[in-house]
Amino acid sequence: MLYKILLDYIEIFTFLNVFKYITFRTGLAFFTSLLIALLIGGPFIKLFSNRKIFNPIREDGPSEHIVKKIGTPTMGGIIILLALIISVLLWADLTNIYILFCLYIVSSFGFLGAYDDYKKIRNSSSSGISSKLKIFVQILLAAIGLLILTVFVEYNEFKNLYFPFFKNFLINLGWFFIPFSIFVIVGSSNAVNLTDGLDGLATVPVILVAGCFAFISYVTGNIFFSEYLQILYIEGTGEISVFCGAIIGSCLGFLWFNAPPAKIFMGDTGSLSLGGSLGAVGIITKHEIVLAITGGLFVLEAVSVIVQVVSFKLTGKRIFRMAPIHHHFEKKGWPESTIVIRFWIISIILAMIGLATLKLR
Repeated sequence: MLYKILLDYIEIFTFLNVFKYITFRTGLAFFTSLLIALLIGGPFIKLFSNRKIFNPIREDGPSEHIVKKIGTPTMGGIIILLALIISVLLWADLTNIYILFCLYIVSSFGFLGAYDDYKKIRNSSSSGISSKLKIFVQILLAAIGLLILTVFVEYNEFKNLYFPFFKNFLINLGWFFIPFSIFVIVGSSNAVNLTDGLDGLATVPVILVAGCFAFISYVTGNIFFSEYLQILYIEGTGEISVFCGAIIGSCLGFLWFNAPPAKIFMGDTGSLSLGGSLGAVGIITKHEIVLAITGGLFVLEAVSVIVQVVSFKLTGKRIFRMAPIHHHFEKKGWPESTIVIRFWIISIILAMIGLATLKLR
């Protein structure tokens, strides 16, 4: 929006040429979203507290966890979404189909998450929309976005699944790439949602993954860097760096209020939308497997829940004291800050491994 307006005056003010550079606009998106989140965070916390928009806590959770979290406002994802979307609208190229796709995913999944949070608050229960209905709506939203994307982007490479560490190894998914992409978006969305159970636990890994993909999208959209790194070149994906920069800034601003002890939780409003966005970025850049590596903490949290449910249904026994796995360590007596920081360390290591795959092939 503002980016396009400024371009019209380049011939008069030559210094405006700097706005043509994706790296510069990524920086602007980062600082803009950071500033917005910091400015609106306090007023939103006060508003939500006054209106008693509190986070319903699982009654089967650790007793200390229940005591600490009661009375903390939720739906803080609204702060993230406002900062992110406004920043992207200002500094991204809104004629870029990939930017529009990411905006659609983050907005639609954000609305779904907000409705889920609203149901929880209204019913004073940790259960909002039924799991089956939520997943069905997520699949539907992702499918609509992907089908529209395929109409505007005629690119056969999207049907291929690329593997890191190998130069020419790929699998042609054909039209199966649609259900596969839906799985990536919906799976990523729910994995981040499951991780968001402790103060700051999901926020920092999201920042790390978004940082990795800000770089990946830039080199994927740059013909010289992609050729040097021997990765697939996809025209137009460099603009996704601006979107990732906005994710980093908005999450960092939100972390100011979400750091232990949290003054507000992002709720499903934030976790579903951020997770879906990361999935969308992974698909666009054709680095779905790298997404699973850099976001390995989210994968671990999701797998722990799946294993727990399957084990209980088949044998009647639980493998973990509680799932997702961060609650298992709470039940073992680990302090919350210890769990969060150690999980952050794991995320940093996985992010470094993910970036290393760009060169190790």
